[in-house]
Amino acid sequence: MKYRSTRGNGEAVNAAAAIIRGLASDGGLFVPTEIPHIDAGFIESLVSVDYLSRAKKVLSLFLDDYTDGEIASCVEKAYGNHKFDTDEIAPIKSVADVTVLELWHGPTSAFKDMALQLLPQTMSVALGKTKESHEVLILVATSGDTGKAALAGFADADQIKIMVFYPDGGVSQMQRLQMVTQQGKNVSVVAVRGNFDDAQSGVKKIFGDAEFNEKLGKENFRLSSANSINWGRLVPQIVYYFSAYADMISSGRIKNGDEINFTVPTGNFGNILAGFYAKMMGLPVGRFVCASNENNVLTDFIKSGKYDKNRKFYKTISPSMDILISSNLERLLYHISNDGEKVRGWMESLAKNGCYDCGENIKNKVAKYFWADYADDVKTSETIKEVFDSTGYVLDPHTAVAWHAAHAYMSSTNDARPMVVVSTASPYKFSASVLEALNERVDDDPFAALAALEARNSVPAPKGLASLRGARILHEDICDKDEMENKVFSFVKR
Repeated sequence: MKYRSTRGNGEAVNAAAAIIRGLASDGGLFVPTEIPHIDAGFIESLVSVDYLSRAKKVLSLFLDDYTDGEIASCVEKAYGNHKFDTDEIAPIKSVADVTVLELWHGPTSAFKDMALQLLPQTMSVALGKTKESHEVLILVATSGDTGKAALAGFADADQIKIMVFYPDGGVSQMQRLQMVTQQGKNVSVVAVRGNFDDAQSGVKKIFGDAEFNEKLGKENFRLSSANSINWGRLVPQIVYYFSAYADMISSGRIKNGDEINFTVPTGNFGNILAGFYAKMMGLPVGRFVCASNENNVLTDFIKSGKYDKNRKFYKTISPSMDILISSNLERLLYHISNDGEKVRGWMESLAKNGCYDCGENIKNKVAKYFWADYADDVKTSETIKEVFDSTGYVLDPHTAVAWHAAHAYMSSTNDARPMVVVSTASPYKFSASVLEALNERVDDDPFAALAALEARNSVPAPKGLASLRGARILHEDICDKDEMENKVFSFVKR
């Protein structure tokens, strides 16, 4: 299978090259030239096996330049050795009238672990396959969870350095502590004065600066990404949609072939897009509900066909979704339009004017698959409390946004297909916000909040978060967005 750019430059590469490069040479994102098709027999083969076996089966359809042994080794290193706090890896749970897919049982307590435990493995294999002589510098812009998950995955990896930029004051206290205490001889973490879009735009600018990349090349470095713009980040996320469906069958909730719906809290659109790939492959999915917080640019796009980031930016209690430029939407537009030139035009308009209009035809095609709603902080907090009071289940703020959107969809459409709410983070990463929603206030100490929430929750706090107490701060650097290139070059020279 080959991968080409969403912006239509005609270049086609194999999976290993796409994973190393991250972005196509024209600034577009790599997408598969064909979508593998599965049948009911393939789904049935997943029902009685574990998550690792499911991952091997799905990944082999996309990474066909990797041997079965290489894929097996990557999967076992990513999900084996008790790295996750449950053998199920991504368990489903019935909560009231929906099924919750818990994706936060990995080492950093967020769904990004599902991909970022695997990406370092597939990238390491790719370096050998392509006989890459340069060192790879992974550049990451994070709104909270990607940064720590990438740092944890790539720490001390051979032939790879990783540098993470995060918005100063734009992540939770626990998310910040996870990043700034990260150990590893090959890691760097820098706060950026501004919001996530400033950090993300800065990283994209560095990728697109030919002169700067030539300068890096003279230092024997080439850039890559661990954000979901990298196909190697996105493809592992397809697996857990298949896994959830297989678990729905094995638990008796559905029969093979029944359609289900998914509601996904999303900012950069990668998580929900992975589900769309699963549907294109043949997984029986009806609709995807795109759940946004008050930065509801995606909700407006899905309803109107017009993307406009020229709006007020809100810092919310669901900070991983505080995003106004959703990079992975570009991939959806490519698959919906099948026109790289159109996609290029839309992305150029976004860069120049901060907006674009896809027109009525594309809007209607998107609406066949996606429905959207959003929740502000008040509604998010109310949802956390309502669900806890009625079920005892503790939602993190991002999953609460999805819970609200799921029920808005069900009540608006009377769609009776089973609903899966995708849960993207442990509530303990946002203990203070969750406690405030439960009408309990604590001081500014994040570990006091952790303990207070643990006293209310039947699920214990993740060991990885509790162990941060007393950890030494190793990364205190901060810069303006126009200083990011200098920070990158200084890190390379270190």
